Amino acid sequence: MKPRVLVTAEVFDEVLEYLREHCEVEANLEPLSPSADKLRSQLADKDGVVCMLTDRIDDALLAACPQLKAVCNVAVGYNNIDVAACTARGIRVTNTPGVLDETTADLVFTLLLATARRLTEAEMYLRNGQWQGWHLRQLAGVDVHGSTMGIIGMGRIGQAIVRRASGFNMKVIYHNRSRLDGAVERELGVAYAGFDELMGAADFVVLQVPYSQATHHLIDAAALKKMKRSGILINAARGGVVDDAALIAALADGTIRAAGLDVFENEPRFNPGFLDLKNVVLAPHIGSSTEGTRLAMAMTAARNLVAALQGQRPPNQVNEV
Repeated sequence: MKPRVLVTAEVFDEVLEYLREHCEVEANLEPLSPSADKLRSQLADKDGVVCMLTDRIDDALLAACPQLKAVCNVAVGYNNIDVAACTARGIRVTNTPGVLDETTADLVFTLLLATARRLTEAEMYLRNGQWQGWHLRQLAGVDVHGSTMGIIGMGRIGQAIVRRASGFNMKVIYHNRSRLDGAVERELGVAYAGFDELMGAADFVVLQVPYSQATHHLIDAAALKKMKRSGILINAARGGVVDDAALIAALADGTIRAAGLDVFENEPRFNPGFLDLKNVVLAPHIGSSTEGTRLAMAMTAARNLVAALQGQRPPNQVNEV
């Protein structure tokens, strides 16, 4: 008898076809995640789940799902999952690292360039019929080439961003929980800096840290005041790393020049104060959103699930059971 699994939200046909070769599959076809009650009901008799980062997998849910053996997240981050509760119940937890690094780095640079050159502001200026002709200081932005980028969090995505920065002749400094090996620093052409030093020296502060209690509001009012007034903040990491209310205040009063954001606290709800600002570029958490990358992420989660239900250790297991 095949194991029974749930796919919590819309995925690609290829992923469902693969899963159906190995499992009995119940799949929600809506793009958004189900309600907590529906998720609990659907998972009650399942052996495994392919879930999205918007699905909350907590101890209360797990208690209602005694057959569950594997929780496979379609994301690199997994703060939506109570990993400790899963481990205590012998449930394998997996994520999808690696396959989205380059695509996410592309989006980081998209935000950086769009923010530096005031692109969304310029587009609205044009669309609203305000453009009356060329003039010298019209929508003047700041140069990216030759500037200093400070990256907080130098994992795989951070290193992919560095490779892009080299094409713009940027100086790159970084801060990380653990300093990179000297040979890696030399290969990348980056220099380590303390947190305060980086915040004060960088023209562009780029966040690439996971969300945790340790990184909650890492960028708060005090941290923003350490930045140059001409500084630009880029966050395509996780909401909650930045205190959004403090950032809105800093953007409004000129503490920093601008920000480019792909993630927010409490998303999809977010602080409406951002909408009143011209000096912020906003995107709805699309860092990995290309067809090729999202397919690779979903297929990775599906392969993790099949491996787990076949008694193997999945390639991307994040806990020890």
